[in-house]
Amino acid sequence: MSTNSPSSCVVTGGARGIGRGIAELMVARGHRVVIGDLDGRAAAATAAEIGAVAGLAQDVRDPSSHRLVVEEAVRHGELSAWFNNAGVGDDGALADLSEEQVRRLVEVNLLGTTWGTRAALAAFGAAGGDVVNIASLAGLGPVPGYSMYAATKAAVVSLSTSVNAETPRRVRVHALCPDGVDTAMLAAQDPSGLGSQLVYSGGPILDVSDVAAAAVALVGSRRVVRAVPGWRGGVVRGSALAPGLMQHAAGLFAAQGRRAMKRR
Repeated sequence: MSTNSPSSCVVTGGARGIGRGIAELMVARGHRVVIGDLDGRAAAATAAEIGAVAGLAQDVRDPSSHRLVVEEAVRHGELSAWFNNAGVGDDGALADLSEEQVRRLVEVNLLGTTWGTRAALAAFGAAGGDVVNIASLAGLGPVPGYSMYAATKAAVVSLSTSVNAETPRRVRVHALCPDGVDTAMLAAQDPSGLGSQLVYSGGPILDVSDVAAAAVALVGSRRVVRAVPGWRGGVVRGSALAPGLMQHAAGLFAAQGRRAMKRR
């Protein structure tokens, strides 16, 4: 394929929120974007609205769904970027989560990202490409109230760093770790829960556009892990060095978060 030929791109969970924001930016960059989403109608509608080449129903828990998305993408150009954005955000202490919630968190957030990464690596051409995995700041340190969600995102960060070290230099794997983002996922969480209160304690909630821009900026870079905002990433990484302190500090941060939520 000529180097002047258009390249294709896949965004999972791309019908709304961060995924839609990423897809819009990649379309603006000239990529032939394929959107996958559990809601196939929403994926098709979003694709039509933003100028993506296709919007498909995709359940990221199913490895075959990633292969079908690859088949569609390579019809439009050599695959050069893949964004594993699809995720779920069930909040709550581990003891309070149902077995179904635990299983869904692992299967969507971790296995979905795993299958997507494998599909992308197998489909990249001679020019290589970028896999950008949307993790979370919660994956960088202890976050009570988000224990299972944080565990899956920590695994995504670990997966990304390890796979990046396995791949040839022409292929890059990244993990983006944003703080709380103004999405339907955050809005659906329990405002009285410890996890939500800790999210709101960290300063302004991020806009989708800011996170999408950070994700797209990783394409072509050698940076493997990026936290957004960077200072908050430093705080969370610091807490990981002394996780026992979080037990004592969580109440103070939660109170700060409750005050922030009342001001919204």
